[in-house]
Amino acid sequence: MTVTINIPDERAAALRAQAAVHGLSLEEWIERLAAQEEVPDPVLAAQTAAERILEIQKRVKPDPEGLTVHDYINCDRP
Repeated sequence: MTVTINIPDERAAALRAQAAVHGLSLEEWIERLAAQEEVPDPVLAAQTAAERILEIQKRVKPDPEGLTVHDYINCDRP
C-alpha cells in the first residue's frame, strides 16, 4: 500500500537528513520510525486500570458511621 503524506518542505528535508545519517532512504526511515511506535491495546489498558482501582480499593477503610458513597451524594438533597 502506498500512502501520500503532505508535510512542509522544510520538515521533509529534515526527515531526509535524518534518514541519510542512518544510511537509509526516506521510506525506510519512516518505516523504521513507524515500527517503533506501539499502539496501546485499549482492552489491556482498561484491564490494567481496573486492576489498579481494585488494589487501591483494598486500602480504603469503611466509613466510621457506616455511610456509603451514595449516602454522601444524596445527603441534604430534597
